Amino acid sequence: MCSRAAATDHVIGEGNTLFSEAPLCISAPGEIVVNEVNFVRKCIATDTSQYDLWGKLVCTNFKISFITDDPMPLQKFHYKNLLLGEHDVPLTCIEQIVTVNDTKRKQKVLGPNQKLKFNPTELIIYCKDFRIVRFRFDEAGPESAKKVCLAIAHYSQPTDLQLLFAFEYVGEIYHNPAKKVNGIDPGGGGGGIGSASGQQTPLFETYSDWDREIKRTGASEWRVCSVNEGYMISTCLPEYFVVPSSLADQDLKLYSYSFIGRRMPLWSWNHPNGSALVRMANIKDVLQQRRIDQRICNAITRSHPLRSDVYKSDLDKCLPNIQEIQAAHIKLKQLCVNEPFDETEEKWLSSLENTRWLEYIRAFLKHSAELVYMMECKHVSVVLQEEEGRDLSCLAASLIQVMLDPYFRTIVGFQSLIQKEWVMAGYQFLDRCNHLKRSDKESPLFLMFLDCVWQLLEQYPAAFEFSEVYLTILYDSARISLFGTFLFNCPHQRVKESTEFAISKNIQLGDEKGLRFPCVWDWSLQFTSRDRLLFHNPLYIGKSAPSVHNGALRTFKRSKKNYSSTLRGVPPALKNGIIGEQEFLPRRNSLILKLKPDFFQPAEGQSHNMEQYFRDWFAKPVDLHGVILPNLSGTQIKLWKLCYFRWVPEVQINHGGSITAFHRVSLLADEVDMLNRSLRQYKSNSSLQGPCSELDQSRMYFRANGLNDTSGAPDFLSSSFPFSPVGNLCRRSILGTPLSKFLSGAKIWLSTETLANED
Repeated sequence: MCSRAAATDHVIGEGNTLFSEAPLCISAPGEIVVNEVNFVRKCIATDTSQYDLWGKLVCTNFKISFITDDPMPLQKFHYKNLLLGEHDVPLTCIEQIVTVNDTKRKQKVLGPNQKLKFNPTELIIYCKDFRIVRFRFDEAGPESAKKVCLAIAHYSQPTDLQLLFAFEYVGEIYHNPAKKVNGIDPGGGGGGIGSASGQQTPLFETYSDWDREIKRTGASEWRVCSVNEGYMISTCLPEYFVVPSSLADQDLKLYSYSFIGRRMPLWSWNHPNGSALVRMANIKDVLQQRRIDQRICNAITRSHPLRSDVYKSDLDKCLPNIQEIQAAHIKLKQLCVNEPFDETEEKWLSSLENTRWLEYIRAFLKHSAELVYMMECKHVSVVLQEEEGRDLSCLAASLIQVMLDPYFRTIVGFQSLIQKEWVMAGYQFLDRCNHLKRSDKESPLFLMFLDCVWQLLEQYPAAFEFSEVYLTILYDSARISLFGTFLFNCPHQRVKESTEFAISKNIQLGDEKGLRFPCVWDWSLQFTSRDRLLFHNPLYIGKSAPSVHNGALRTFKRSKKNYSSTLRGVPPALKNGIIGEQEFLPRRNSLILKLKPDFFQPAEGQSHNMEQYFRDWFAKPVDLHGVILPNLSGTQIKLWKLCYFRWVPEVQINHGGSITAFHRVSLLADEVDMLNRSLRQYKSNSSLQGPCSELDQSRMYFRANGLNDTSGAPDFLSSSFPFSPVGNLCRRSILGTPLSKFLSGAKIWLSTETLANED
């Protein structure tokens, strides 16, 4: 296969040569500069040019960089990513590129391999994370400006998977093993440190990972199946997965032909009462459907210690489809970048409702809670059925496990959940994230899952080890093309494509199954150990807490009685110590909302029992290490402001937002840690001093200056922390035309039909 540099000779031109020495913008092996232009002005504010920065705009095969010696104005803090500078945008994060010529009043949306008949005076980059970045070429050479625009358009819209940067990176690493990312060995795709304990994230690529998960959940009647080893049965299933012990490999091979994509039933999780959560594609063979379906259900029933029945949920009938979710996301994007903000403020909430984004969030949470009831209360196994079993079932299965299993509310557990239910189960990250700009298959299901988890985190902050900063950065990492985690449609595609790439580059694989890409769970590739502390939630209450008694370090278990209902948050109707009468209404109703006529509605008797279950559950203090259920009332499902509003300067609240509480709680938690360390130092003897050395390190990003610290919040805190909206021009007009006029397209931000035609 030809290299990307060779493929873009017509774009870059023969006169442009690569740097002989690695420039400042190069952050990873395999990254090269493909074009650059000097004397570029980056626009910082929408109403004035006095804060604009001057520098060099560089396009590499990984990102676009703006290099300047000027300090960023109006910005007092920046969360540093080791792979990306503060002005950098990964190429896979770019959604649309617009070039403008002020004199000729022309604009053009640039696609790959397109010509540009005018010299651009302005470049506008629309990003998938809602950022809008704007550059001016008033002082730059016109031909150089044109070439860099064409290079960005070409490299940000690759026509083939192997043209993504991750392949250039692994090719360089295999030819030069000594090279590292930021001085760190990426470890060939292994799981990175996910918590203070240094526990590795299981990737579920091996037999042993699945076997350990079976033992962890007590699924004694289930076994790891290797019938798909070498992807001999299905290319969209993992090599190893879990099936009922009563199903023989020969039967699985025979039944596989009847399922769409040959995707046989996949075990996801086991409840302590024996109920199992299973995912299954539709059976395409109509003649054999009833027989095979009965055989599978019988096997699942025999795997239950009580031989309980199986409850099937057809997700295609009771949840919004991927096209509806994509349409809602487009409307949400339009709303968040609409101009001007003050003119839409009065109707903003109704406009938000019209996007249906929160309605779909509520639908997934509601249906998942209903299935939690079936497993938890009815003690039946649940089968999630979907046409291909690799979209809606990823989201529903993950939410059910987050609600039921506190392990998946830890950092390592949550990462293992994504590996198990998304990466290895064949969620189509390449298509759904639209890395190759084929928008007909795009749908933000992974973002919707993270949003649903954020809703639970917002309602039960002490139940989650990770913070909303962690969730936001995890979403951002899905658009960095270095990591193999979110790059492929299935594990087989990684093996197939990387093997072909290795052959074309004369890379000897040996016994390896394809090339090994860096794993996103190795957060040290992106952030320092200090910055990674922001991933940790200071409100989290673990299963045990250390205490000192007579000089000995002990732990105590918290029982249900230790948990206060106040951890759920103050009721919205609580004013001046008085609870409004609406609070006396059954809170269970919030879980039985009618969303759409075609959404799943349980039978009347079952609905009554379900309502009683939810009524009883909400009447008790929450057990943070047990089941958690979402409150779905109108005020409880919120917009995830940090994710969607972090780049909008108009909505930034200086010294405000949830980060102020995060800061204060961090200081209190750090003071408690300091007291514990002081107490251990005072009480412990020399034999205990060694093991306590690690505990002496603070686990908080914000640290107290001593006991009884009364210092105020840092001046750089804002509702966008740790991100900064400075220089991200959401709501910016193009030649006096409101962005809202351009944001009416169904698939893209700007439509070429709405822009002026070229001469």
